Amino acid sequence: MYYPYLRGKQYELILLREQAFSISHSDICPIIEPVKRKSGTLERALSQLIEANAKFVVIANPQYGDYVHDTDSLFDFYDKTIPHGYQNVSIGCIVNTLTSIDEIKAFFKRVLHENISIIHYGFRDWARLQQMIDESDKVRSHIFIEKHASRLYRNHFTETDLECVLIRDGFISTKNEAYPPSEHFSDLHITYTTEGVQGFGDFLIVGDEYREAGGPAYAVAIHITYLEDEDDMYIKHYVSDQTGSPSNIAGKFHEAVSKLVADCGNDGSHIFRSEACEEYIDLYNQGHFPGLGYAKKLSMQHHLELMSNYLSRR
Repeated sequence: MYYPYLRGKQYELILLREQAFSISHSDICPIIEPVKRKSGTLERALSQLIEANAKFVVIANPQYGDYVHDTDSLFDFYDKTIPHGYQNVSIGCIVNTLTSIDEIKAFFKRVLHENISIIHYGFRDWARLQQMIDESDKVRSHIFIEKHASRLYRNHFTETDLECVLIRDGFISTKNEAYPPSEHFSDLHITYTTEGVQGFGDFLIVGDEYREAGGPAYAVAIHITYLEDEDDMYIKHYVSDQTGSPSNIAGKFHEAVSKLVADCGNDGSHIFRSEACEEYIDLYNQGHFPGLGYAKKLSMQHHLELMSNYLSRR
């Protein structure tokens, strides 16, 4: 199963709300880390996922954003929003270098739902954590962030009956004008079983690095993942020609999307014609700029559609 990791900003939550039905009919289980105190957007996304009977993990102790020091209100929100009998949800507990054993104990006691997923983000005291898990009947899965959970560390948890998932950040972030035309993204969707896990994931076309907001857009880049030979995954970066100033964002978007449209029209193109890709083409034909946030949402949607298509034919 594929586990995309999304930080709960506005367009990420809109994406989940819009794609809830497709997610529920695919081997996809999104992981959601809420970072913005806009409960209406989060509530609508979770309600739509629940209505579609989709599987998802929602983190109750985010390490970024508005809820870092206010997990109690987030717990209360989940208790009110997620039906207690809903079996397709798991409450995520991030354990990192700052997490104490007492905090994990308190988390286990506070969760009212039956399923807990441990998000391994740099925690070291594996022996005491394993003891706590053995004494609990709520933990259902381990989710390892590869960059913060070595193979040696993971080995202490993978030899259990619990599901284990490995998340790899395939997106190499840089300034928009510095992206290469194409680069390797990941082969984890093919090789994850050799890592001793039953599921895999990534941070889509956003990456793990958290930013409150982007800086001035000296260039516009559209990021599109695609599969080459043997289904190895790469990512194309369609970058605008204008890079000298933060002005004319709409014109820069038109330059970037025109390159995507031309690539899609080439014979032998590796680009999967997802619904998101078709919408990019419609935007180009209309000469319409939907905003950078919306454009980013389309790239994330394309990645979800690409993964869904790959899983359906695997």
